[in-house]
Amino acid sequence: MIYGLFFGFCVIAYLCGSVNFAIITTKAFTGGDVRSSGSGNAGMTNVMRTAGFLPGVITFFGDYIKAIAAVALGKYILPELAKRWIPDLSAETLAILPIYGALFAGFFCLLGHMFPIFYGFRGGKGIVTAAGTMVVLDWRLFLIELGIFAVLFLITRIISVGSILAAICYPLTAWICFFVMNPVEEVNRLAAQADVAVHAKWFIPIATGCAALLVVYKHKDNIRRLFKGEEKQLKLKKNK
Repeated sequence: MIYGLFFGFCVIAYLCGSVNFAIITTKAFTGGDVRSSGSGNAGMTNVMRTAGFLPGVITFFGDYIKAIAAVALGKYILPELAKRWIPDLSAETLAILPIYGALFAGFFCLLGHMFPIFYGFRGGKGIVTAAGTMVVLDWRLFLIELGIFAVLFLITRIISVGSILAAICYPLTAWICFFVMNPVEEVNRLAAQADVAVHAKWFIPIATGCAALLVVYKHKDNIRRLFKGEEKQLKLKKNK
């Protein structure tokens, strides 16, 4: 039963991620497909470059909120349903379910954003979607990752540099927030203190590491251009 619940929530998270606001917003503002312009990526940065600032902002909030919604379902609703429908679950298992639910939902939402079923499996690179996942996991995790991104972007003015290095740091910052710093949210504290938390200590860096690998993989063209010195700085297109 618990595996069926996880499967159902992973499908929901994937479908949430597959709603690509870069494609929707650019179509509404310009009538075109953002994947046919600029870098060809269905993400906020390419929307800002090709359609303008306002469409880029709408894309940002759309991708951000869909991730928050998907991960919140996995973190809060899945454990409640498990508690009601599977009464023989141990207290330790119930304690770690929110973290497992959040990480599974976050990963599949990210997968949907990158490979959306509604748009021929051609989506974005997942930075904003990953940020929404971090906010629900632990707001301090989000702030640390945002700080890493912001510093590198301000130095280079290249979004991909901040995105790639923040993704690489993701497993480490997640470990620090859950098992070095004192978790600020009760469900996170229960998960870190549970008798079966040893599994979470392995699962959290593995799950966040898989998400980081996906993000880095989707930035492979950016990495190639960075090594060649051809990666462009962010310049916004003015709305007409």
